[in-house]
Amino acid sequence: MYQIDFNHPSSIYFVGIGGISMSGLAEILKDAGFRVSGSDRSKSPLTETLERKGINVFYGQRAGNITDDIDCVVFTSAIHKDNPEYVATMEKGIPHLTRAQLLGEIMQNYKTPIAISGTHGKTTTTGMLTHIFMQAQRDPTVMMGGYLPLLHAGHRVGSGDTIIMESCEYCDSFLNFYPTVAIVNNIEADHLDYFKDLDAVKRSFRKFAGLVPRTGHVIANGDDANTVQTLSDLHYLSFGIDAHNDIHPEGLSEDLRSFDIICFGKRYCHVDLQVYGRHNVYNALAAASAAWVMGVDGADVAAGLASFHGAGRRMEFKGTYHGADVYDDYAHHPGELHALIDAVAHMGYQRVILAFQPHTYTRTKALFDDFVRELKRVDVAVLAEIYAARESNTIGISSRDLARCIPGSVYFETLPEVTAYLRGAAQKGDLILTVGAGDIYKAGEALLKEE
Repeated sequence: MYQIDFNHPSSIYFVGIGGISMSGLAEILKDAGFRVSGSDRSKSPLTETLERKGINVFYGQRAGNITDDIDCVVFTSAIHKDNPEYVATMEKGIPHLTRAQLLGEIMQNYKTPIAISGTHGKTTTTGMLTHIFMQAQRDPTVMMGGYLPLLHAGHRVGSGDTIIMESCEYCDSFLNFYPTVAIVNNIEADHLDYFKDLDAVKRSFRKFAGLVPRTGHVIANGDDANTVQTLSDLHYLSFGIDAHNDIHPEGLSEDLRSFDIICFGKRYCHVDLQVYGRHNVYNALAAASAAWVMGVDGADVAAGLASFHGAGRRMEFKGTYHGADVYDDYAHHPGELHALIDAVAHMGYQRVILAFQPHTYTRTKALFDDFVRELKRVDVAVLAEIYAARESNTIGISSRDLARCIPGSVYFETLPEVTAYLRGAAQKGDLILTVGAGDIYKAGEALLKEE
């Protein structure tokens, strides 16, 4: 496998350079002195940023873009084998890496790679830990799967010896990594288009935790039954709300935003979170646990968490329409919906109108009853059609099927129809949520443009 060596920068070409993760990797290598170029289907704010940094971006993917002076080509999992640049790379015999393999190669150039995993909470925990390490002036490099306002991006190139990396289990991607600190937030059945079942997901997480050397640290949610079972044969630092955990809260306020963090019986710090929800208590405890093992002062943890107001598309306030507050969230799994709906219950709104766009046909089919159970909990459920992402609808399932099982819900085939419904439904005192991992956020943004 091709080795990325920061001491000997080479020429790297990215197929799909405009993605949030790929563009971040391109910037990291460019700043490290590599000769970086790549292609994407169309111009975007991310590709324009890359061009301003001196990176050559081709629009349209053609065999001619793959030239003999390229040392390594990087692909995402979305690139098919009939892609002309993929074909040209194979024909020329140019070394190539997947995005996950490149991430792993980059990690090896840092003394302390911290990898944050879990079915839920990865992006938020990564964002919280970034705030803490920035507050502590550790100057970290950061790679995350969402936008962090502090960074004005989803990544950061630092000069410190730490890299903080969101680590996804899909396609076993995180098994390419080399963490010295690994966080496991929770484990549930997901990505069932790749994993056969929950047991297969657990096996993947166990392998991930096993990547950590004996001198490193595995940090795991001691309240999550699947995580505890999966890591039962490993020594790990446990965090959780229950007091049996190594790191837990004391004096948890009614709104779940204020508490002391106790590490092995001693008070580490007091925190006042700016984000709602029980799930964010867990995210904060996970981030604080990593900071604790890294010797970060408790005052920096408190200040870092106090400055965190959320990551992009994680209960993100978008604006107000006719007296109704509009928020957007990335939740696309029943467990995430449950945490989100629990969180907004503390916010004091008269009604919760939740516009949900399921993500992938396989997930909708596999977790159908769980989606129905969660969506029944809101005042009004608005169902947009399923976002296909990487799939074709060979199952024959639709969001209309969900709507039939949810009393009082409505279904719309297109996002403009969702926006039109929200326009007519919005009242003062309402909370309007656009929710899902696809493009449902456009419905809320279209609504706010009319205000």
